[in-house]
Amino acid sequence: MTATADRHDGYTVSVCRDERTAVARLREEIDGRRVALITDRTVAGLHASRLADTLAEGGLDVATTAFPAGEANKSLATATSLLDWLAGTSLARRDIVLAVGGGVVIDTVGWVASAYMRGVPYINVPTTLLAHVDAALGGKVAVDHPTAKNLVGAFYQPKGVVSNVGYLRTLDARQLRAGLAEVIKKGVIAAPELFEFIERRYDDILAVDPETTAFLVHGATAVKCRLVARDPYERDLRRPLNFGHTVGHAVETVTGYGPVLHGEAVAFGMACAARIAERRGLLDGRTRTRLTDLLTAVGLPVVLDDLPVRIDVPDTVGALRQIRKIRDGGLRFVLPVALGETVIADDVTDREIRAAITAEADRPWLRTG
Repeated sequence: MTATADRHDGYTVSVCRDERTAVARLREEIDGRRVALITDRTVAGLHASRLADTLAEGGLDVATTAFPAGEANKSLATATSLLDWLAGTSLARRDIVLAVGGGVVIDTVGWVASAYMRGVPYINVPTTLLAHVDAALGGKVAVDHPTAKNLVGAFYQPKGVVSNVGYLRTLDARQLRAGLAEVIKKGVIAAPELFEFIERRYDDILAVDPETTAFLVHGATAVKCRLVARDPYERDLRRPLNFGHTVGHAVETVTGYGPVLHGEAVAFGMACAARIAERRGLLDGRTRTRLTDLLTAVGLPVVLDDLPVRIDVPDTVGALRQIRKIRDGGLRFVLPVALGETVIADDVTDREIRAAITAEADRPWLRTG
């Protein structure tokens, strides 16, 4: 006897330039259902309270709550409190959970939606650049655990994503830079033209020029959706989207989830992976330099001294043991070969990792033994 269960999920991603257009798209997605809007306290003051009022004024039944902002609150404790709150609302199984915020909100709320009543529909409304181009897409939802980032989670696709790039005007420069790291990553692994666009226009991106940011978000969204569609539930753990995340997640873990933003950790992880690739003869020096120069130009860390806090290198290498467990006993490093091309290495040693992490500068590092 064989039991089978197939699942195919599809959803619309709408990239809008203003809140009026975004609200219109949200109304279409919500389709008259009750709404439980969840955000963090920072985004509540900036956008979410106004959005909830606008939806309610249009006749929708909207309940709202907010939890403290920051990666430290992407936790089981937060998720449990949100489940308790949902249980006290009138939300039914076909109603809508609305996640309004950055990556912490979207990851946490998505996992809560996956667990509540064995899964209720949710819609992502990203407010940070990182959330627009990464967290809101792909259905990877999770909360952190003290031993590893995103340890408790699921694959649960949203009902829809409504991106309003106008929200990016309220971000500070550090958050913009952190989000840009994920777009640079996509350029390296799958879209050289996107990488080149950032090289030409990063000043306009950091100035949040409306036309430039809309083009950037649309392009990065298309790349992410194309890559996720190949393997939405990660049956194959050899995924180019993990470029920069192996060392990056370890850095976030040892610093306690918060002092180093996710995009900053990924940027540092990309620089480390590029050094390993060059040392192995897989990546030419010019391309590695283009990557680290671009990361540096937009204000992202490429060496230890660039990180906002000091990290313990042995602890960081040790944190990779938990990643080995999650990835079935192996560290699968995504190493760039050229812009738009990567390979997966299963045999990167602790010595290579330590050398890449502790490199003080790119050229001197290459001359060390």
